[in-house]
Amino acid sequence: KIITGVTASLALIDAAIHEKADALIVHHGFFWKGETGHIDGIKKIRIAKILQKDINMLAYHLPLDYHPEIGNNTQLAKKMDWVIDIEQSQKCAWGLIGHTATPTTATQLAEQLQKKLKHTPLCIGNQNQIIHRIAWCTGGAQGYFEQAIQMGVDAFITGEISEKHVHIARETGVQFIAAGHHATEKFGIEALGEKLSQT
Repeated sequence: KIITGVTASLALIDAAIHEKADALIVHHGFFWKGETGHIDGIKKIRIAKILQKDINMLAYHLPLDYHPEIGNNTQLAKKMDWVIDIEQSQKCAWGLIGHTATPTTATQLAEQLQKKLKHTPLCIGNQNQIIHRIAWCTGGAQGYFEQAIQMGVDAFITGEISEKHVHIARETGVQFIAAGHHATEKFGIEALGEKLSQT
């Protein structure tokens, strides 16, 4: 039995134990960028539980973001009915470029995201701005905002936002939508789980 989930949290591990899972497949594993490799505190508790119940764990971080079929970026586009510009996206090593099915205001785009993601996005910029050409990269990809701007988009959608990007959005007129790290990255692992269930 395989359980899938976004993050190897204690709650997910406990759920896998409850379900008597043989394996747990996640997008975010135990170690995050910038953390030490020390196994103590909550990390030790999580790993101990996995080992005690002899549950295998596999974590696919960047490969699950970028996979062309079941990746988070592709799956978000499918959920939102966004059209991927294949040629432009091939020039973009960090995410995808495309456009909304029809031109829409920033407010309407935010409402669509909230409905599909079940999470209230934070929008920075003119809410009445017409959005058509977009770039997106799920999770914590706010660092790519300026590259997205250079590609001539009306809006950039990711999971998180940093202070400097608030001002860049206001000063460039390019909409920044922070739709939630977890919220934007749940569809890839769901797609992987569905694919595994069919084999």
